[in-house]
Amino acid sequence: MKTLVVCSGGLDSVSLAHKIAAEQILIGLLSFDYGQRHRKEVEFAALAAKRLGVPHQVIDITAIGKSLTGSALTDDLDVPDGHYAEETMKITVVPNRNAIMLAIAFGVAAAKKADAVAVAVHGGDHFIYPDCRPGFIDAFQVMQNHALDGYADVKLLAPFVTVPKSGIVREGAKYHTPFAETWSCYKGGEKHCGRCGTCVERREAFHLAGVTDPTVYEDPDFWVAATQGFKAEEV
Repeated sequence: MKTLVVCSGGLDSVSLAHKIAAEQILIGLLSFDYGQRHRKEVEFAALAAKRLGVPHQVIDITAIGKSLTGSALTDDLDVPDGHYAEETMKITVVPNRNAIMLAIAFGVAAAKKADAVAVAVHGGDHFIYPDCRPGFIDAFQVMQNHALDGYADVKLLAPFVTVPKSGIVREGAKYHTPFAETWSCYKGGEKHCGRCGTCVERREAFHLAGVTDPTVYEDPDFWVAATQGFKAEEV
């Protein structure tokens, strides 16, 4: 299938881009600038597109992002340290973010006569992100079937939706993803902080996958204490 990948530049979406390039016909990567403080991630999406030899399109939705207030990813709020399962991580939710991005992606895919849109949401996110759950993916496909009825038939591919982060690392390694050329940290500093939820999850995933983590963290050992008492394998 001719597939458009929504790619933030993070470990998950870059690994997905490499997977799709190997298994389908990758026609391009689509990124969004919604005013996220870690927008440097988009630079890593551009690197992936260049490496894979496909177009990279960045859609500016910062005007929309300014209205999605209350999140530490877009507002002047501290990004909390700790595990994704903690209640404090809810402050990193950007309301309806994936629904907005996917609606745009489906429009772009239909215009390009693509067969599918691929997105790297995964099961580990289900603690706090409702738009990363299998139910959301299924419902969104139904909605798009109605929205594009008689015009286009675009499938939503979410191969990681029930896969833990460690499984994504294994898939990335399988398809030779250069993990050092991906960005996860929500704080957007010079290095990965090693303390925010996405850094903790990233560091833990490499450990569980048995894959060497090439990431340079400001605090490389924080994840050990942060993951105590939480199960790594989610459903």
